[in-house]
This record gives sequence, structure tokens and C-alpha cells, in this order.
Amino acid sequence: MISPFTGGEVRLCHEQRELVYRKEKFVYVAQFYVCVDTQEQFTTTELDEINIGQVYNQYRAKYGIPFPDEIKDMREMYGLSASKMSEILGLGANQYRLYENGEIPSEAIGKTLKSIMNPAVFSIYVHNSKYQFSSQDFGKICGKLERAVSSIDEVNVPSILLKSFSRSAVNGYAALSGEKIKNIILFFINKLGGVFNTKMNKLLFYADFYSYKSRGVGMTGLSYRAIQYGPVPDKWNVLYGSIEDVDTEIVSFSSGNSGEQLVSNIAPDLTSFTPQELSIMEEVVYKLGSKTANQLSELSHQEDAWIKFKDTKLHIDYTEAFTLKAL
Repeated sequence: MISPFTGGEVRLCHEQRELVYRKEKFVYVAQFYVCVDTQEQFTTTELDEINIGQVYNQYRAKYGIPFPDEIKDMREMYGLSASKMSEILGLGANQYRLYENGEIPSEAIGKTLKSIMNPAVFSIYVHNSKYQFSSQDFGKICGKLERAVSSIDEVNVPSILLKSFSRSAVNGYAALSGEKIKNIILFFINKLGGVFNTKMNKLLFYADFYSYKSRGVGMTGLSYRAIQYGPVPDKWNVLYGSIEDVDTEIVSFSSGNSGEQLVSNIAPDLTSFTPQELSIMEEVVYKLGSKTANQLSELSHQEDAWIKFKDTKLHIDYTEAFTLKAL
């Protein structure tokens, strides 16, 4: 990045600011560039999206409004088009699609969208709209609803991690995705060979927090705590022991000590990651993959995310991502 004012150097800075959205104040971490020569501030479209995205995420979380990916996943689960969803819910013809694309619904509509994640509730809306469709179309909609209900399975994440899960600043406002957690772990194993638990903890932390710094949202939906050896995913020992296709090997060292190493012969399925997420994962491997578990622990001890939370039992706030030093 070069200065648009002088063509010279710039610094990426951040500070806490307030923004009024829908008549309510929200605090967020604003990122901006400063021209070294003139000290003038400026942003880019990318930074603007990350900045305002923090406010939108807080608003959605506060009022129980689903996130765009949840709105899309729900429609696909029921096997219906966006226009059909709009008809069933009594929305404008293209309104459901707009919500999928990021438009924030009102609090009332947001709560409606949240409620129909429950198939039993959605079934009421479907049957209340019976006479809006031909008997043939209505039969097809009911058939898709029945198939959706019969195929619903719990997310492939230990139930202990799902307890009271909701998107917030302590999980990067990301959906808790069993598939992403599994495949990002397989990605690191595939790239680096067997990965010791302590090192995997740090790689996941840096991937999630660098994702928040780069996109305004985490990647896996995991929460982290600051313990003696640095940031670790919540319930990490339960998590690693529950992932299919990932095994744990005990490795003995010449010192007489031993360690647990995660291994797998399975290649990761990267189709659930966006190109930007894959780029973030690659950068984590490129910059941190060659470091030992001890080196990564020492590196993480320099991060505000660890320093500020090490003497507490609280989850680390993802806004500390903007102070990352290693990435």
C-alpha cells in the first residue's frame, strides 16, 4: 500500500471508535492507514467493509438475527428457492435473496428467520401458505420439508462445544463448523506432517485471529483461552479426540519426555473454504509452520490476546486480532 497523497509510505493503524447504527451506539476497532509524510488518514473499501462489518455482527448477535451464511444454509436445507422462501414468509419477491447477500433485516423479521431454523416452526409457515401455491407446488414443498427433517443431523462437533453456542466476539462471529475444524486440522497435518497438540493449538489460534483481522470474522467458530503455554481452543483435548480420521500418536524424546502428535492419512477437503480463507491458512503455514511448538508458544506470549487474558478465565476477545504481531 502506498499513500494516495504522496506516493510514499503508509502505516496501518487501529483505534476504538463508536458508530451509530439504527439509533444505537456500537463500539468497534477501526482500521485505517496513515500517510507517513502528511499524517493524513485514509481507508480502502476492504478496510471499510471490515470496520462496518464489526458493527453489523454486534447488531445481529444482540438481536438474534441470523447471519447471511445461516440464512442461505437454512434455505438449502429446506431445498427451496429464495423466491419460494420469500412467498412462504410473506416477504417481497427478492427479499430473502437480499438477506442472503448481507442485507440486515429488521429485528422482527430477523427473529422470524431465526425461529424457522426449527423445522417444526417452518412447517407452520408452510402450511399457513398452502393456498398461495397450486396443489402440485404445495405438495413438492411439503415433500422437500419432510426430506429435510429426516436428513437433519447434528453438527460434527462435540456436544460440549455446542453448549450455549451463539455468535459473539469470543468466537469471531463465525459459525461453529465441524467440517471446517476437521479440515483445517487436516490441512495443517497435510502441510507439516504430524503436528503436536501444543503447536496445533497455536496454528488454529493464529488462523482464526488472522482471519478476523483480515475479514472481520473468524474461520472455525472456536473460542480460545489463554493458559500457561499460550492461547488454546476451548476444550481442545476433547476436540482433537473426537475428530474422525485424525489420530493421536505418543512420541518419545531422547530426554525421556513424550508428547502427543496429531496424524492422519486423509487429505483435507478444502471445498468448504473460500479462496481468502485458503490464502490465510497458507500464510499461517508459510510464516509459522517451520517453528517448533515451544517457539510458537513463546511467540504467542508476545500477543496482547494472551497478555491481557492470561490471568483470567475468560475467553479471548477476537478484537485483539487487530494487535497481532506474528501475522
